[in-house]
Amino acid sequence: MSTGADRSLSEVRFLTVAEVAALMRVSKMTVYRLVHHGELPAVRVGRSFRVPEQAVQDYLRDSYVDIA
Repeated sequence: MSTGADRSLSEVRFLTVAEVAALMRVSKMTVYRLVHHGELPAVRVGRSFRVPEQAVQDYLRDSYVDIA
């Protein structure tokens, strides 16, 4: 039996650290720091990390600073 959580997890798009770095226009080390400090959620796959695309969008939205 499939639950709503199962369906939503199957729809999650995971990004590599390199893809996140390119998207955010920062270094891979910056992404690793965000992950290790808990500011950007990630899943560990072997020795690699995968970051949900929505988490990157949420991080950028929440970090936005309006300078007026």
